[in-house]
Amino acid sequence: MVQILSFVHALILFLSLFLVAKVRTPCVSDDDCLEAFLPPIWKCVHNFCEFNIRNIFN
Repeated sequence: MVQILSFVHALILFLSLFLVAKVRTPCVSDDDCLEAFLPPIWKCVHNFCEFNIRNIFN
C-alpha cells in the first residue's frame, strides 16, 4: 500500500512539471518572463513566455 501511494505521489509530481511548463504568460521581451536559477530558460517567443528545456543541457 505504501509503495502504491509513493508511486502515485511521484507520478503527480512528475506530471505537474509539464503542466507548469505549459503556462503561457504574455510578454514583450525576455525580461518580462520568469527568472530561473539556471541561465535564461524562459524566452519571449511570439509574445508569450516559453520554457525551453534544451537550454539546460546546452
